[in-house]
Parts: sequence; structure tokens; C-alpha cells
Amino acid sequence: MGLELYSKVEPHLDFEDEVYLLHREFMTFVMMNELDNIIDIGCGQGYFLDNLKINKKTAFGIDLSVEQIKVCKAKNLDADVIPLSKVKNKYDCATAIFDVLNYIPKNALSTFIKETSLVLNQGGYFVFDVNSLFGFENIAQGCITIDLKDKFIAIDANFDDNKLQTDITLFSKQKNKLFSKENDSIVQEYHSKEFLRELLESNGFKIQEIKEINLHSDEDADKLIFICKKTN
Repeated sequence: MGLELYSKVEPHLDFEDEVYLLHREFMTFVMMNELDNIIDIGCGQGYFLDNLKINKKTAFGIDLSVEQIKVCKAKNLDADVIPLSKVKNKYDCATAIFDVLNYIPKNALSTFIKETSLVLNQGGYFVFDVNSLFGFENIAQGCITIDLKDKFIAIDANFDDNKLQTDITLFSKQKNKLFSKENDSIVQEYHSKEFLRELLESNGFKIQEIKEINLHSDEDADKLIFICKKTN
């Protein structure tokens, strides 16, 4: 999967407003419940870890992208390239923000939720967001081109059979003034409320709330935030 390439183009995608609004929802929950000792799964470049640090919260981030973790470490954030299954410590809250669960195939999602439960203390919270069907069908699809002085980015996303395939092409200007080309794809899957509810409950989580969020449209919710508590 092209997560390393995505990490190179992400800073140019102008998602700052959406990131701010989504992180505000997660931070509000953390602050209202006076949570500390948090693991951010799929932490990316550490935007939410940075917010937690500013608010004096103890947090650790994990991601499978070496490039993303390099950015975290440059910010002096506590983060590492490590799979969830290798995490040994226990936490009071786990977050997975901005489509993390959508990147996980359906046949691997039960294992992911089970591994999340294993890194949580009893009564710990698991808070995550997923794209709604409306978000996939009406927001995520389409083409974007970004023409910069030393880069050209082309992104083409197509949603079919409950999967969004995003093809990324990056042209980067080299010292000899010629351009190098990189291309790769990332795939996200739609997970329905019913499917997620069954998996969460079968792995010892109780859903306390599902919040509908409008990040990109006033027409319908394009994001759902699940607030879950570990019960056994």
C-alpha cells in the first residue's frame, strides 16, 4: 500500500480545516473525561499527538510509515514504527483518527479490534472515526491535480464495490532540473455501522455513542465517530 508516497503528498492536500474539526471532537472527549495515558494508533505525522502534548497529556503514537514517524520524532513526540500487536504497555484510551479503520480490510478488522482491546486497561476507551457511505460516494471520489514549483501531484480516487482505490502520482524536480516519477495506490474499505457494532461487541467493547460529523458537506454526515468502552 502506498502510505509512504501518501506521506509525501499529504502536506500539500489542504486538509487543515478538516483535521482541526475532527481533532477538536476527539480532544473534547479526552478533556471532558479527564483521560490521560493515550495511544494514538496510526498517528501519521503526529498532529493529534502534538495537541495532546500541548494539553499536557501523556501519549504514545504508532504508525507503519517510516516517513510519518520521522516527522513525529522531529517534533520530539513519543512515537515509533511498530505494529499494534507488538505494543506491550497498557493505556486508558486508544484513538484511531482520520480513516485508520477504513485502511484495514474487513478480514483483518476483527484482529485489529482484538489487539486494540489488549493494549487497553479495563474500562478503557476506544475512540475512532470512519467514513460514511455518503462520504465515500459523494466526497472521496474524484480527481485532484496540484501544480507546485518543484512538484506535480495527481490523485485519482474511485469508489466501487465498497472499496475506494486512490491512485497517487508524484513528479519531483531533481537537481538536474528533470523530474522523477513515483506512483502507488492506497485502498480504503467501507465498514457499515452494523458490521462494526458486531465486531466491537464480540471483542468486548460497548458502543456508548456514534456521532455523525459533517467535515466536507452540509448535506449529510461524511464521518462517524465511534466512542466505545472496554467492558471485559
